[in-house]
Amino acid sequence: MTTMTISGEATMVTPGFEEFVAARSSALLRTAYLLTRDHTLAEDLLQTALAKAYLAWGRVEGSPEPYVRRILVNTYASWWRRKWNGEQPTDELPDRGHHDERVGESGDLWEALGRLPRRMRAVVVLRYFEDLTEAETADLLGISVGTVKSQASKALAKLRIDPSLTEGEAR
Repeated sequence: MTTMTISGEATMVTPGFEEFVAARSSALLRTAYLLTRDHTLAEDLLQTALAKAYLAWGRVEGSPEPYVRRILVNTYASWWRRKWNGEQPTDELPDRGHHDERVGESGDLWEALGRLPRRMRAVVVLRYFEDLTEAETADLLGISVGTVKSQASKALAKLRIDPSLTEGEAR
């Protein structure tokens, strides 16, 4: 066993947790980034989710990844439900940030995804970027399979008519 610092206190790491973090944190970080669209927030989200998972690690049965993904999505949902989201007015605009090069050279798809409502974006990220089944996505989000299907359908319909993506066809 090794030690880990959570909330300023050194604690013993449960066997398997450290290996899980080493093996799956980059994939979980990608999911967090696709949800938040911000590298710093994605890292914070993943760290929070892993801290919550660590506290419940002894109760996790079977594969821990779906459990941790659910914590990740639920934590993300609780963050955007809060009225204050940490934004502060400023005289200077910050840098545009990064985007995943695989999404497209101009980031049009990325911008279109950003305009989707959060639940639709979560469904699209889990279904199409993380390649989860409808049942796995429904279980992770705590919704029915029918809701996953309808949210995915509505999201794809919105993406089909998004101006930044339809303008690209005319170019």
